[in-house]
Amino acid sequence: MNEELRVYVADLAAYNNGYLHGVWIDAMLDLGEMQEQVSQMLKTTPLAEVAEKYAIHDYEGFGAYKVSEYEGLESVHEVACFLEEFGDVAGDVLAHFGDNLEDARKALEENYSGCYNSLAGYAEELITETSEVPEHLVFYIDYEFYGARYGIKWGCVHQW
Repeated sequence: MNEELRVYVADLAAYNNGYLHGVWIDAMLDLGEMQEQVSQMLKTTPLAEVAEKYAIHDYEGFGAYKVSEYEGLESVHEVACFLEEFGDVAGDVLAHFGDNLEDARKALEENYSGCYNSLAGYAEELITETSEVPEHLVFYIDYEFYGARYGIKWGCVHQW
C-alpha cells in the first residue's frame, strides 16, 4: 500500500460538547494495542468522567472502502489487513462487493489475474505465458481482438 492505513477515533462525549478530542490509530496494529490507544484517549479527554463511547471520524489509506463512523476496531483491523495483503486494488474490489470481506477475498484469491492497461495487454500476457508462439508469427497476432473476446466470454475485466 502506498498510504498508511489509519483511523481517527474521537471521544463522542467531548465531540457532542464542542471539543475535538481524538487520536490517529494505525489500523495494522494488534487489536489489543488499538483498543489500548482508544482507552488512553478516553482517559485524557476533557470530559473523562463521562467518556465511554467513541466514533471513527476520519480514515486514510482505505482506498474506495468507506469506513463507517461506528465500525468496530476489529472490523477496521480486518479490512486493513486485507488491504495490506492484496494492495491498492483491494479497496475497489471490497467496495464492488458491497463491503463483503469474504466475497472480496474469494474474488481476489480465485479470480484476479492482475491489473492491465488494456484488454490487449491482458491477452498478450496470457498468450505469451501459456503458449509457444513461433517468432515469425508473433507480429500477426491481434491482441486487441483476443482481449475483446476474453472480456466478453469470461467477463474478465471490470473497470472501476
